Amino acid sequence: MSNIAGKAYAMNVITPIRWYTTWLNKLIFWVALKKPSTLSGLITLSLIHYARWVIIGKNQFPHVHVDQPKEELRYSYMLFFSNFNGSWDQYVDSFTFAIPSGLDMFWKWNIRYPHSVALTPFHKYIQYNQLETAHYYSAYPLAASNDIKAAKKLKSMLIAFDQQWHDAPDEQFQKQYNTLLRGLQHDMGEMRPTPIVSMSAAQVEKRHARDLRKAKQEKVEAMEGPQHG
Repeated sequence: MSNIAGKAYAMNVITPIRWYTTWLNKLIFWVALKKPSTLSGLITLSLIHYARWVIIGKNQFPHVHVDQPKEELRYSYMLFFSNFNGSWDQYVDSFTFAIPSGLDMFWKWNIRYPHSVALTPFHKYIQYNQLETAHYYSAYPLAASNDIKAAKKLKSMLIAFDQQWHDAPDEQFQKQYNTLLRGLQHDMGEMRPTPIVSMSAAQVEKRHARDLRKAKQEKVEAMEGPQHG
């Protein structure tokens, strides 16, 4: 699936918005940037790598060639794109629970936006307007957002430790190094493939693998043909 690269999922949602209300959305975005506390629920979601909202005017879509016809669009559009860990449902639901009023504020002027609660209409709205990611690359596919944060902390602490203790006597160096390890023990976990999202999803994958083995075996038997004595 092109939306997934290792543990990360790329979401791109583009929704129509009446062009004469875009200034309201831009004002809301400006206020949110000036007062980050309005997005405190979102910022605390550790599964998010990145999230951004962008307004694209009806005359601002790029043209890749001079021969490309110019669109006559009725609406402007709001692009939301994000990278996150976990399943699609986990992410969308976490958004709803973290900043329901914020979602309603950002998408308020978008055409046919159903509000973030109840969940089912909101899910359908996002699914209908989501675009598949044609190409998605991750330099560290086994790294979740928390792994990246832990790696940055580990690097900075090791550099600081080296600067302070590299000339210390062996006994003191070892003592300080042990203290460093105790302080960083939660940031040195091994990166592994994505765990099972749910038992039902695991069963689907298990059944799919079994069907592939069965099909492969049947193909081998067909190629070998009947054995004659």
